[in-house]
Amino acid sequence: MTTAPDEAAAALAAVRRARERVAGQVGLPRLYWWGMAAGWLALGAIGDLGPEWLITVATVLFGAAHSMIASHLLDGRQRTDGLRVSAAVAGHRTPVVVIGMLVALVALTVGLALGLDADGAGHPSIWAAAIVAPVVGFGGPEILQALRRLVRA
Repeated sequence: MTTAPDEAAAALAAVRRARERVAGQVGLPRLYWWGMAAGWLALGAIGDLGPEWLITVATVLFGAAHSMIASHLLDGRQRTDGLRVSAAVAGHRTPVVVIGMLVALVALTVGLALGLDADGAGHPSIWAAAIVAPVVGFGGPEILQALRRLVRA
């Protein structure tokens, strides 16, 4: 049985589209984003209410815990409903997109806290974290998918 060149080209195009569809669904589980949001709130509270040594320790522990979880999840192969795909399909830029997104959210939080502090608000770190944490928890997966599409990751 031989396959005509047109049939082969159509089959390869269908495989390519299916692969792109699966790669487009790669993300991090919603629980990851809610964990990040909880950590955001905790660090905001510790930043306002805790002693300096505790702020430092909490930040380091949060970063260490995040890096352990991220080492498992940020390979890009963990889909939100449990499907695992190869790194070649998931794309190698997904971890970079996630880290960039988190850096931007940290910058937003710090900027809000500085603005609130300059305005004289009480507990500016808590308020800034309370503003950004819901964005992380509710919108994390959607923001990640939009950024992945934007940079074609």
